Parts: sequence; C-alpha cells; structure tokens
Amino acid sequence: MPAKVYLPPMKKLLSLLGLSALLLTGLFAQTAEDRASAVAYLEKTKAGVIAAAKGLSDAQLNFKAAPEKWSVSQVLEHIASAEDMLMGMVHEQVMKSPARPAGEDVKAIDQLILTAIPDRTQKRSAPEPLIPTNRYGSAKAALDHFTESRGKTIAFLKETKDLRDHAMDSPLEKKLDGYQWILFVAAHSERHTKQMLEVKANPAFPKS
Repeated sequence: MPAKVYLPPMKKLLSLLGLSALLLTGLFAQTAEDRASAVAYLEKTKAGVIAAAKGLSDAQLNFKAAPEKWSVSQVLEHIASAEDMLMGMVHEQVMKSPARPAGEDVKAIDQLILTAIPDRTQKRSAPEPLIPTNRYGSAKAALDHFTESRGKTIAFLKETKDLRDHAMDSPLEKKLDGYQWILFVAAHSERHTKQMLEVKANPAFPKS
C-alpha cells in the first residue's frame, strides 16, 4: 500500500508556496503603473473641464441650444454631482463587493471604459438624481465643488491598495473593480467636457 501523502491546510500550503501575499492582495492587484496612469487621466480630465468653462460669461454659461438641451452651467453641475455619486458608490458598495470572477481580462475592461464612456456618438439619458437642478447655485460653485471632489478622488486612488480586489456590476455589462470605477469617473467627465465643447461650437452661442 502506498504511503499517504500529507497535504497541509490550504492557508498553510499557500504560505509554504509563498502565495499568501497573493491571496491577501487579490489576483488583480493594481500596479504602480496602473495607479500613475489613472492619476494622470484624472488630472488631464480635470484640466479639460476647467478649460472648457474658463472665461465664459453668464450668458455663455447659461446658453441652451434648445429647451431640452443642457447649458454649460448645467453640464458642470452634472459632472460635479456625478463624481460625488460614483465615488460614494465606490466607497459604500464596490469596496464591499465580492472578488471578480477569475479569468477575466482586466486590461481589456480598462480599455473598454476608456473607449466607450467618452464616446458621444452613443447617447444616454442621465439618471434622475443627476439631472441638473442648480443644486450648487452657480457654475463657479459647481466647478469649485468638482475640483474639490476630484482632489479627493485622486487622494483615494493614491492611498488605496486593494482597488482590484472587489468588483460590481456596471452599465457596460461587465463587473468593474474599484480601479475601473475610478477610470469610469474620469471618463465620464471627459464625455461631458465634449458636451460643453459641443454647446460652445453652436453657431448661436453668444460671442460674449
């Protein structure tokens, strides 16, 4: 009769194999390159929002191409409130969600976010909580709120090490991890920066 082979408990086996750190940090841990790339994208898209609104008069900020269209001021409000809502979801839901299923190509999903969300050829309706209601009182206040929120988003990205460890369903029909939801936040602001530029490109946009 062959001798029994002793198999240690899984936790001990992982430790013996030097894999316990992998278990604790997740199979999809974000790299320093990931983090640097996302920080750069957040900074770039923040600058884009600021540049699109810079130097506009009240008439320009409040111009609407049609009654059902949004003004630059309304788009700014939407960007600011969406950042708060999305990052609140990251904190309260995504980071408490289960791990992503094994076998998914996280880099392909990263790229999907960067391609699909800023694409203005695909029209979407804003959810009711994110429809502009002048909640900040002015375009300047909305922009100030956005820049403050974006600073918190960047700080959270830099400080949080387990963003790849949790994933939640998304409008892209893919589970997005915490890192990817932050890419989504930046891509969303890029999308609506394009919307502001469309408003400004309208032939009827006030000259001053």
